[in-house]
Amino acid sequence: MSSFLLSLLLLPFLLLAPASTLELRYHNNREIEQYFLQINTSNPDIAHMYSIGQSVRGQQLWVLALGLSPRRHTVGIPEFKYVANMHGNEVLGRVLLLQLIDDLVGGYRRNETWSLLMLNSTRIHILPTMNPDGFDSSNTDCQYSVGRFNENGIDLNRNFPDAFAGLKRQQQVDEAKREAEVRAVIGWLKMESFVLSANLHGGALVASYPYDNSNGGSEQVGGASISPDDDVFIHLAKVYSHSHGTMHRGNVCGDSRPFLDGITNGYQWYPLSGGMQDYNYVWAQCLELTLEVSCCKFPPVSQLPAMWTENRKSLLAFIQQVHLGVKGRVFDGSGAPVQNAVVEVKGRSNMCPFRTDKHGEYYRLLLPGNYSFTVTYPGHEVMTETLNVPYGPDNYSAMKHDFQLRRIAATTGSTSANLTQANPTTSCNHTVQLHAGSAIARPTWTRLAVGFGLVAALRSLID
Repeated sequence: MSSFLLSLLLLPFLLLAPASTLELRYHNNREIEQYFLQINTSNPDIAHMYSIGQSVRGQQLWVLALGLSPRRHTVGIPEFKYVANMHGNEVLGRVLLLQLIDDLVGGYRRNETWSLLMLNSTRIHILPTMNPDGFDSSNTDCQYSVGRFNENGIDLNRNFPDAFAGLKRQQQVDEAKREAEVRAVIGWLKMESFVLSANLHGGALVASYPYDNSNGGSEQVGGASISPDDDVFIHLAKVYSHSHGTMHRGNVCGDSRPFLDGITNGYQWYPLSGGMQDYNYVWAQCLELTLEVSCCKFPPVSQLPAMWTENRKSLLAFIQQVHLGVKGRVFDGSGAPVQNAVVEVKGRSNMCPFRTDKHGEYYRLLLPGNYSFTVTYPGHEVMTETLNVPYGPDNYSAMKHDFQLRRIAATTGSTSANLTQANPTTSCNHTVQLHAGSAIARPTWTRLAVGFGLVAALRSLID
């Protein structure tokens, strides 16, 4: 019997096989792909593997989504993401995110309350390596930058459009000139309405928050570049650092400056143009932190168990913060949910106003308190309401509040069709394109990957 026929005969048994325990070590890119395939196949009810694109050398940028509806968005369930290995030689994040997947899936299968609450309330996307090419060329040095850049020698964390370089220049125009990995993340942000995110780096031990850049305007305060949501960002950074075994001490890495509470404003640490966290916040209305999780960029394998223990609680606590503030939908005068309604909070003048997504949803991460909301949408009266916002993470749900707008009395022959969607400024909104992109593209990647990946795995066992 040929190995191919034997592979086909064994395929159903492999599909039913339980997932094995993940080794706590460094895994190469192929091993990560195989692990994702295994989790995807063994847990189709809570896991979905998909690719957001390819690296310069053609390696897939694999993501694993975890949740009750892993293949598509569910109204009322916030979207969260972790990204690691943006710099190819900063590798601890790869290990931590694989362990996080193993922990979440294992906890869910054992009916552990913490995991059930997490996956029942949140859709979690994990990209363990944004720069697989850089990882392949990296060495194990603690400080030097071999492997930091992508295959073209570009620092991916300097390659995103930068708001302070000219917000009104319609920065989408030059997206084609961006690196392949950056274009993939930009496209990802168009497909999903992410609420909260973190990207994991190495070389320091600190939680850094926006802004990373400045043009010397009113955002510059006391050497920092302050965003409208500075209070929320400081809270988020402290959640990670104080949940971490040592980050909150702020002075663990002997070769870096001390950080009060283990956190820092990005610009105050050092100015950075073209960074990913500012891009997420300004254009995709996703609050993102940069988490520096190890003094050494490539820690020895012997240190990995202790580092996982130090980071586990903080990784989970940070995900839970996606339930801060208020969430809901905006409905027009006929009761239909509307896209691109502007939902503003008094005192928070974001460069790009927060808008409802294609489901008519909005999410605003806010600390507990009273807030005045103003909602505007063409053809409808401006609505202003004051909301008393509680602390949502303990209940795994932000406060839910819908806005029902009232239509302005028609003076012309306007139709409901042209009132369904507002036209955002081109330079600000990245959510109006690719509405069905994720639903169309992802199953294709997964089916192909599962088919070829499982056969390849079986053939390697047989041969």
